[in-house]
Amino acid sequence: MLRSMDARKFFFDDERHLRSGWRLCLFVVAFYICSTLGFILLLAGLGLVLHRPVAELVNSHWVFVFGHGTILISATLIGWGCGRLFEGLPFRALGWSLRPGWLKDLGIGSALGAASLMLAALLATAGVHFSIDPVSAASIGKTLAVSALVFVFAAAAEEMLFRGYALQTLTRANLAWLGVFLTSVPFAAAHLNNPHVVPGLTFLNTALAGVWLAAAYLRTRRLWFPLGLHWSWNWAQASLLGLPVSGINRIAPAPLLHAMNSGPDWLTGGAYGIEGGAACTIALLVSTAVIWRWKLITRANVPKP
Repeated sequence: MLRSMDARKFFFDDERHLRSGWRLCLFVVAFYICSTLGFILLLAGLGLVLHRPVAELVNSHWVFVFGHGTILISATLIGWGCGRLFEGLPFRALGWSLRPGWLKDLGIGSALGAASLMLAALLATAGVHFSIDPVSAASIGKTLAVSALVFVFAAAAEEMLFRGYALQTLTRANLAWLGVFLTSVPFAAAHLNNPHVVPGLTFLNTALAGVWLAAAYLRTRRLWFPLGLHWSWNWAQASLLGLPVSGINRIAPAPLLHAMNSGPDWLTGGAYGIEGGAACTIALLVSTAVIWRWKLITRANVPKP
């Protein structure tokens, strides 16, 4: 009888709810299965429609679209299902509700994300020089508009995965510090296969960006604020300043400015972009402090289990 009670407490708390660690594990496993199957099915279906082999599609831009699309859909559906099943929570608990204040959160986040990137660029001006891109205004305008949509879409997928159910369920269990750690480290690890990775600083800065974005969620308990930070940082970096985003250049082919890096790479990030240098580290630390202390940012009323 005693062993049975001990085993029950290992899985369930005193209110007979599945413990947060097990909720997180089940979310991760279900998300992995759902996203993997979804990605394979989408690519296979596209191959049948376009009459092209899947191997050819893997090397196309469809991988980015379907990859982030399956992440967004899977993390949303599995997060909602886990919240409903294990904690009795409605869909709006995930942080995407359109309740009063969501647009303000998105707007403030977008402005602060771009400003934080500009601070990093300012700190790196000793080694990065900017000039007007000599392409047509139409090309620049198209890049600004299209890349904004791409960055919003990609940021929404990553926020839903890393600042969605995984962080939220641990926060509800009064383990926010653990949730920040367990989401920021994988967030950083996911970027280590990008081109031109800078050993050490790349991981440190991306993990710090995970803390930055997690702080934005914890201050508001909604995903609109971190979404604004995330997409506008990337957009300002690539489409306004012409810098690589985590080593990737192809998303903004005709940016407003052209960046020329002359080093030192420890400051500027080199070919990886500003996210691989010390200028980014300082900017993220400053921005995180602003987020945590800024009184203009208020916490939303969120459903409780």
